[in-house]
Amino acid sequence: MEAVEEVVVLIVGAGPAGLATAACLAQRHVPYVIVERESCTASLWRHRAYDRLKLHLAKEFCELPHMAYPMGTPTYVPRDIFVEYLDSYTDQFRIRPRYHTAIESAIYDGGKNRWSVLARDTDTSVVTRLTAQFLVVATGENSAASIPPVPGLTKFEGEAIHSSAYKSGRAYTGKNVLVVGAGNSGMEIAYDLATHGAHTSIVVRSPVHIMTKELIRFGMTVVQNLGLTVTTADSLLVMAANFYFGDLSKHGITRPKIGPLLLKSQTGRSAVIDVGTARLIKGGVIKVFQGISKINTNSIEFHGGKQIPFDAIVFATGYKSTVNTWLKRIIYFFHYYKKDNPSLSAALQNGESMFKDDGFPKKFFPNHWKGENGLYCAGFARRGLAGIAMDAKNIADHIVATMDQVSC
Repeated sequence: MEAVEEVVVLIVGAGPAGLATAACLAQRHVPYVIVERESCTASLWRHRAYDRLKLHLAKEFCELPHMAYPMGTPTYVPRDIFVEYLDSYTDQFRIRPRYHTAIESAIYDGGKNRWSVLARDTDTSVVTRLTAQFLVVATGENSAASIPPVPGLTKFEGEAIHSSAYKSGRAYTGKNVLVVGAGNSGMEIAYDLATHGAHTSIVVRSPVHIMTKELIRFGMTVVQNLGLTVTTADSLLVMAANFYFGDLSKHGITRPKIGPLLLKSQTGRSAVIDVGTARLIKGGVIKVFQGISKINTNSIEFHGGKQIPFDAIVFATGYKSTVNTWLKRIIYFFHYYKKDNPSLSAALQNGESMFKDDGFPKKFFPNHWKGENGLYCAGFARRGLAGIAMDAKNIADHIVATMDQVSC
């Protein structure tokens, strides 16, 4: 017989977004259960990040709710110290995730006004049905690695990995390596490869803002604390960056038409925080290409026809959300019966109303975090840890307000 467990709030995901939501609920004395498919909290930070990674924003913009970083923490927090912070955070708020728990389906039962969620223990394969008044999707933006389809990739005889599997350039000394993707991870991995003696190239397909960490900190501070408009701050940042880096367009890197802070606000795309990559590009140590036409067995053909041999490719092409694989799977399965089942019909409408096909909320910031029938999402704002903190506080406040209304 299937085990059934009733919970008030079910949080799916024990990364920073899930932990922050759990802490905010604990502060408001709201009972919850948090489940995680991996064996630990924040598995992306522990197991799928390169060695030299640091938080790209200053620590004052990267705190989770109700707990500051310890005294003496560096302004730009290294990965291992950030993981220690998350461990302390978990202990501080007595968060006890249920690990090795994969969500197989989630459907809203309109008759019972509760979410019915099937959770499978990946160690024992035992399935439990959790019924929850509130469901918080905290699996985040970076749930699964994403590699775009490139003609010929399957024929490549060298090493081809996603950036989540990259650790250090030490293993690539003397090799020809191509990095695909010019976000923060791609640019920093290219720098790491080059400084370890790899013959490094990078594909930069779109305009990108390259900034220093000090410039971005300045811009965020004057907007947040001094009331400067984003447009004015952006103008100052671009002017300073152009003076500092010079004209990078002759090296294959152009700037977007709108400024870095506004671009982040409107699209979620971050400026690249330079760690020394720009200097190596300007010096010809790192070669820049605009795009790949096709991949051969041991070489790559770029736009314009140039063909170069490579030993390895690192795809720093980001991640994708996987929420639709479980939030909508059961809905599609019961699609045939929806005419005769109001609960399933409500679930179909609800599941599809909050998330787009790409697994991100349909609503834009700052209204993205709240769906219908007690459905919420945390960590989907494309605003980093600051966005996660805002989501967690908003969700906890709304759940408490909803519970107060019901009890009146």
